[in-house]
Amino acid sequence: MTARRGPGAQGTGASPALEAWEVFRQEKDGDPMRHGGSVMAPDAELAMHYARELFGRRQESVRLWIVRREDIVDLHDPDLLQPPLDRSFKKPGGYVMRDKLAAARAAAGQEKPKARIR
Repeated sequence: MTARRGPGAQGTGASPALEAWEVFRQEKDGDPMRHGGSVMAPDAELAMHYARELFGRRQESVRLWIVRREDIVDLHDPDLLQPPLDRSFKKPGGYVMRDKLAAARAAAGQEKPKARIR
């Protein structure tokens, strides 16, 4: 892996600029990846070593993702993330037929039919 140097650092003998790297960790197999924190490092290789030292030395993680903060894409689009249409039927438990039937019966002025005894 190659080091990425900040502007003005090339050819001057100056040390590379530190960059923020976000660390995501998985505590055990099957768990989701969760944000563990950040490390400051001049390149990916050192960021990996720092992350391993901070989040892996006590066997508290089985997997780490180390991502340069500037490479993270921030998606802020309310129309895409929160569409104006009701799509609750796509969520488990979000579309309850019982409530729709009760509203339809109330609008029609009918009562719920009684259970049949055999």
